[in-house]
Amino acid sequence: MLTGKRQEEILKIIKLKGSVTVQELTEHFQASESTIRRDLYTLDQKGELTKVFGGAVYKGKELNTQEEKVAFRQELNREEKTRIGKYAASLITPEDFVYLDAGTTTGAMIPHLTEHAASFVTNAVSHALLLAESGFRVILIGGELKSSTEAIVGNEAFVTLHKYHFTKGFFGANGVSKSTGFTTPDINEAMIKQCAMGHTRSAYVLCDHSKFTRISPVSFGEFSSARVITDRMPDESYQDAENLVIAD
Repeated sequence: MLTGKRQEEILKIIKLKGSVTVQELTEHFQASESTIRRDLYTLDQKGELTKVFGGAVYKGKELNTQEEKVAFRQELNREEKTRIGKYAASLITPEDFVYLDAGTTTGAMIPHLTEHAASFVTNAVSHALLLAESGFRVILIGGELKSSTEAIVGNEAFVTLHKYHFTKGFFGANGVSKSTGFTTPDINEAMIKQCAMGHTRSAYVLCDHSKFTRISPVSFGEFSSARVITDRMPDESYQDAENLVIAD
């Protein structure tokens, strides 16, 4: 295929999907990685797309490299987070051993939890306090406290998580995409999320619709690796996503 035609096709794919990886394009066009990377570089220079590590995103997509503090994020899409949190809380049964990831959307579950026989493990100081105050059995993992997200990260947290096997896990994400999966700005948080998800029988990612327009630098799971609970269908490209759940 001629270079110009291939680049036109790349733009059609990325406009439809929102983002794409180099690997996906090499398989689609049966071309070398170096060829695809040159195409992406050219299209980036023309302003047609935004080149990122391992692929590219549509120019209309937001590449999110910054993390807002928890107090600020709590006010964003509050109603949607409440609906998602209430639905997620209803999935917990008395025998569950639950991992509750740091984040404002996972935190929205806590006021709606009713199964006091379930046990919880979390890397969020605020979640642990709220759970304990509500009479739940909760284990706060140890490690380094990250002030901006109030999450416990680091090697000690990573080692501790390897000891556990969760029946259900509920995770937050800064960005969600079919091609790039679940993403977050910080490598340390990504490692904790990925580790906990790998030790979870049934994993759920909680995110409001705005997260589907964002991609952060570090992936911690493929889109198919968890059920995604959101407040509404992001766009028509997700109509066939069997793991997408709309909270009502």
